[in-house]
This record gives sequence, C-alpha cells and structure tokens, in this order.
Amino acid sequence: MFFTCGPNEAMVVSGFCRSPPVMVAGGRVLVIPCLQQIQRISLNTLTLPVRSEKVYTRHGVPISVTGIAQVKIQGQNKEMLAAACQMFLGKSESEIGQIALETLEGHQRAIMAHMTVEEIYKDRQKFSDQVFRVASSDLVNMGISVVSYTLKDVHDEQDYLRSLGKGRTAQVQRDARVGEAEAKRDAGIREARARQEQVSAQLLSEEATARAQRDFQVAQAECDGAVSARRATAELAFQLQAARSQQAIAAQRGEVALVERAQRVQLQEQEVGRRRQELEATVRKPAEAERYRLERLAEAQRTQVLLQAEAEAETLKVTGAARAAAEASRARAEAAAAAAKAEAFGQFQDAAVVDLVLQRLPQVAEAVAQPLLGTRRVTLVGGSGAVGVAKIPSEILDLVTRLPGAVGALARGSQVTPTEPEGGTGATETSQNSPKVSLRATSQ
Repeated sequence: MFFTCGPNEAMVVSGFCRSPPVMVAGGRVLVIPCLQQIQRISLNTLTLPVRSEKVYTRHGVPISVTGIAQVKIQGQNKEMLAAACQMFLGKSESEIGQIALETLEGHQRAIMAHMTVEEIYKDRQKFSDQVFRVASSDLVNMGISVVSYTLKDVHDEQDYLRSLGKGRTAQVQRDARVGEAEAKRDAGIREARARQEQVSAQLLSEEATARAQRDFQVAQAECDGAVSARRATAELAFQLQAARSQQAIAAQRGEVALVERAQRVQLQEQEVGRRRQELEATVRKPAEAERYRLERLAEAQRTQVLLQAEAEAETLKVTGAARAAAEASRARAEAAAAAAKAEAFGQFQDAAVVDLVLQRLPQVAEAVAQPLLGTRRVTLVGGSGAVGVAKIPSEILDLVTRLPGAVGALARGSQVTPTEPEGGTGATETSQNSPKVSLRATSQ
C-alpha cells in the first residue's frame, strides 16, 4: 500500500526490511501492512511568543522582554530530520513548540542577564542576533532550525525605560522650541528690515538738510584728527625714542654686567693662583726652609755641645788652677793681716782694743735687740721693786753698759764668765741688791 504526504509533513516507515527506518519528506512510500509501520511528523513552521518576565539585567534592573520566534523541523537535512524523529516522533505540534519555547526562553533570559537595559533597549538587533545564534546552536541538535527571532516588546515596572525616554523627549521638545524661536527670529528680522527700509526712506528726505552740517563736521573732524594724529605721532616718537634709549641702556648694562662677571671670574682665577702661590710660599717653602734650618740648627747644637763640653773641661782645668792660686794668695793675705793686726795691737794696746770695741759694738747691740723685734708678749717675773713695762728699758741699758767690759776682756785675752740667770733663758742679773727679774719673750 502506498502512502503520500505533503511538503509540510514527513513520513517515517519502520518494520520489515526497514532498518534503519525510511524517512520521506513530502512524497510517497510503499508500506506492507502488518509488517511495516508508518508514522508522520509535522514540518510546519511554529510561531512561539518567548516571554521573559522580570529578569535582572547586568546592572540589577528587572525588565520584561517579549520576543517572537519562528521554528520548524528541517526536513531537507536528513541528519536533522533523523534527530527530530528520535526526539519528537509521536508528539503533537504543541508539545514540540513547548519544548522549543522553553529552550528559547532560557537562552533569552541568559542573554538578558549579561546585557544592560540600555543595550537591550537601544540595540535590539544585537540582542536578537545573540538570542538567534545561541538558541540555534542548541535547537539544531534537536533537529529544529530557528527561522527567525524578533524582539517584540521591552517593558518594566520601575519606570526605568520611561526615564530613559525622557531625555529623548526633552531633546525633541528642545528642538521644537528652537525651531519656534528660529521662526520668530526670521519674522523679527523681516520686520526689522521693513522698518529699516522705512527709516531709510525717511532719512533720504532729511539727507539734503544734514549734508552741509555733516560736511562741516567732517572737515572739522579731519582737522582735529590731523592735529591729534600729529600729536600722537610726536608722543609715540618720544616714547619710541625713550624705549630705544632704555633698551640701549639695558644692553649696555648687560654688557657691563657680563664684563664685570668676566672680571670677577678672572679675579677669582687670579685669587686662586695667588692663594696657590701663597700656600706654596707660606707653607711648603717655609716648611722646607724650617726643615733645613732645624737640620742645620741640630748640627750646630751638636757642634756647640761638643765645643761647650771641651770649653767646660778647659775652663774647669783653668778655674781649678786659678782657685788654688787665689786660696793661696788669700791665705797669705790673711796671715799678713793677722800679723799686722797683732803688731798693731802690740804697739797701740788699749787704743786698738777700744777702736775694735767701738767698731763691733753696733753689731753686738743689733744682735742683742734682734730677738725683741718679733716679740708679741713679755712676761716679767721678779722680787721687790719696780716691775712691769717700766723695768724693761733699765734691764736693756744695763746689759748694753756691761758689753764694753766683756768685749775688752775678750780682746785682751781674758775670760769673762757670764752669770747664769735664774728662771730660764733670756733672764740677766743686774746687781747684788736689785731683785731678780726673768724676762720670757714669746716671738713668732
């Protein structure tokens, strides 16, 4: 038995001698009853409304998008037809459309999540192309081809899209106002031109009257302008000359400054050379001279020490001989003096003794009074009679009175035995009948 189908349908024959099954799109086929089975699958184009409600875009703005997709099972491609038969054979068009719709909606939601609201709203073609390309790659594996996809509607409940449209609306309104203003401007310009022409016609009538006055004023203005021009020329010439003079002065000052700077540099170089020479003269050469002087001085000192040692040795030798001769001469002189003094004493006797006493008496008195010069305290110890400070002068006078006799006795070779005073050192006995007085002087 033969079976036929239209171009929008495909037949699949399976069973006896049909392995693999035979697929016929838009034609006829022989089927053996009871041994073979025939099934049909629709190749009609399915229009699917792809709705994605409140999907969050890349910036987190929820929007709703509605797209229209046309899909169909591709009957011309045997591989796609075989895949579609494996998945959808025995299913109705509504079931096949629902599967394709869910696949398209999933891809549409994924693409919305990766785009911004502005991209979806302003570049709808880009969004449609991405959904078409991504969905086609999956539906082809099911044997379904996407014929077309169009973005139908984009809306939201947050008035985000309305806010985006306000800018464009304001721009259109602005252009309208600008156009209106330009029209009013053109009308004003035309009106002004008409008024200008009216004023010009009125002025032409008054021109003859004002011409004479104008010519006079023009002539006067030309004279005043010529005078002002001459005056301004003179002033500008004076200012120009002054500026040139100042410029020349500034140039000369610059040249003077350059010369002064060059001179300072030259002076600094000369100063550096002088300092170098000065250091050479004051440090290096004096150091060398000082070293040479010290070497010569050391040599001279060494020579002087040697000569001085030799001279000292010779001096000691000569001095020893001279001292020996001087000692011998002094000994001979003292012996001659002693002999002469003895001879004089023998000739003059008492007169010589008196003369000697008189010569030595001041020295003896000074020696006796010398201990009393540093006396701070005097203690008097005695018997009856005058005591105290009044006794001191008489004691000293009595002592001095007895000195000539003692000195004369010494000169004559007699011995005078002094009386040991009682009461310690510094006490003298004045007479047999006078009380004993002890003088104890404390000196520092």
